[in-house]
Amino acid sequence: MTIEIIPTGAAAGAEIRGVDLSQDLDDATFAAIEDAYNQRGVIFFRDQTITPPQQVEFSRRFGEIEYNIFSERWSVTGSPEIVVVSNITENGAPIGIKRAGENWHSDMCYTARPPRGTMLHAIEIPDLFGLPLGDTEFASAAAAWDALPDTLRSRIENRHATFDFTGRKRAFPPKQSEIDRNPPVCHPIVRTHPFTGRKCLYVMRDDCTAIEGMEQAEADLLIAALADHIVKPQFIYRHQWRVGDVLMWDNCTVQHRAVQDYDMPQRRLMHRTTMGGSVPV
Repeated sequence: MTIEIIPTGAAAGAEIRGVDLSQDLDDATFAAIEDAYNQRGVIFFRDQTITPPQQVEFSRRFGEIEYNIFSERWSVTGSPEIVVVSNITENGAPIGIKRAGENWHSDMCYTARPPRGTMLHAIEIPDLFGLPLGDTEFASAAAAWDALPDTLRSRIENRHATFDFTGRKRAFPPKQSEIDRNPPVCHPIVRTHPFTGRKCLYVMRDDCTAIEGMEQAEADLLIAALADHIVKPQFIYRHQWRVGDVLMWDNCTVQHRAVQDYDMPQRRLMHRTTMGGSVPV
């Protein structure tokens, strides 16, 4: 394979060409892909035709599959590692997660070992008069850190925050058993990327509920200020989906949100895998 890595021109993201994910990848090709992933935070491959087992196999090259609350409710038959993301209903019941990720967040930040990354395979994309809908936006938490004034960096660099599973508004309320399995955890609000060493802000509204050693009112203001800073336009890449896209993002380097500008009869169907990570430092 002759691989091309084409940066998006935004603070994050790169398209990778010359790769067929339905075929086995040699070590050199995978190393180039993984390096682009670490450096750019978001990578995507167009026009891919892959089966669920092939998606799982490719995902596992980045880390063991991580299961979350949705895999228990909506997974692909025969491939429980894959969560269905969709607004489609069959026989009056949803076939997948509907309206997932509307607010800026980093996946499963409420766990002790947040996932390294998340992958989506686009099977159906909503459109209106041929115009694609349902974009996903990615904000570079690394570029946001780089842009902070030195005084604020010094103030927050060694701070830790509480991340609470119950803080986020969800389309499907969590079960009590799910809440019990995810007690509040503490993470640094400035993370160091485990592969590049780059520093990244790790603060989100809703998920991030307190900052150690800080009064609640002051913590709320700081969380809001940092969360707003991360999602400034200069740090954002907006991905316009095509059928056959395989896109993956790094949950340390970027935050993301799904643009909910569509509803039935515009259909959206994606297959999602999540790769396990490490304790944030």
